[in-house]
Amino acid sequence: MKKIFFSLFIIFTLINSSYAAGSSSDSKTASNYDKAVKLIKFAKKYEKKGKVDKANKRYEKALKLLLKSNKKKPNNADVLNYLGFTTRKLGDFEKGEEYYLEGLAIEPDHIGINEYLGELYVATNRIELAKERLEILKGCNCEEYQELKEIIDGTKKSKY
Repeated sequence: MKKIFFSLFIIFTLINSSYAAGSSSDSKTASNYDKAVKLIKFAKKYEKKGKVDKANKRYEKALKLLLKSNKKKPNNADVLNYLGFTTRKLGDFEKGEEYYLEGLAIEPDHIGINEYLGELYVATNRIELAKERLEILKGCNCEEYQELKEIIDGTKKSKY
């Protein structure tokens, strides 16, 4: 009986350690991305309260994490979306546009990229290009369509 319990103990230990080993190598990329997304959410809240310096610090930290994530696992449209977003929020419209376009090359109908790229186009006075992004979002039945439409129409202000 002791041999059976001992054998089961060994088997369960091996199974658990193999799951732990498998998840630790993947968790760094997800972890960097997840941390960046949390920082971006906090930054947006600070931005709404007018605390731009605190928001920018969060965007800068998020950008560093996203760059690491993108380096480790490139060609992820979600990562490229947030790379574009953070660089745009930090005032680098050119680099932000590059990230967005790179993401659209991978996933042309990406809702977030199309909205944020449209916002970038409005901020850089390229309204016709923003309307093209809006047209892509037209059938999504999503809040991103409405937000971009309001920014294009001028009924909602964009903080670039």
